[in-house]
Amino acid sequence: MEPHIIARIIHVVCVVFWIGGVAMVTTVMIPALRGMDKESEPFKIFHEFERRFARQARFTTAMTAASGAFMIHSRDGWSQIFQGSQWWLHAMIGIWILFSIMLFIIEPFVLPRMVGKISPRGSRRVFPVMHYLHIVLLIGSVIAIMGGVAAAHGFL
Repeated sequence: MEPHIIARIIHVVCVVFWIGGVAMVTTVMIPALRGMDKESEPFKIFHEFERRFARQARFTTAMTAASGAFMIHSRDGWSQIFQGSQWWLHAMIGIWILFSIMLFIIEPFVLPRMVGKISPRGSRRVFPVMHYLHIVLLIGSVIAIMGGVAAAHGFL
């Protein structure tokens, strides 16, 4: 089997784990926690869950970057990054950058400081903002995935 095919398999599996987790958090977990009665517990539960998911997400985003870079390099595709017609590639890289900032900077360094400082009343205001941001990132991720799949099958 060609290394390019192995890289694509790794890339797709890692994206499924990473974005699948984001979809579950966005569409199931945050709405469930927003509906809880207690004011401060939902944010603490979310932070604990997100902390554990972050380990998996960090690994899969790193593998996504490595396999994606390998595919571009092995096909001499670096020049494609600068072509406007390759919008799906720009979307993939942009989503990856946003998630990497969240996973490697905000989650380990900023969020732990916030958890202890958010009052029960404040957690009610934080959840809608977090939910909105997750929805935007999920929509962007789905668009990038759709573009990547379409391009891989010759539709773009």
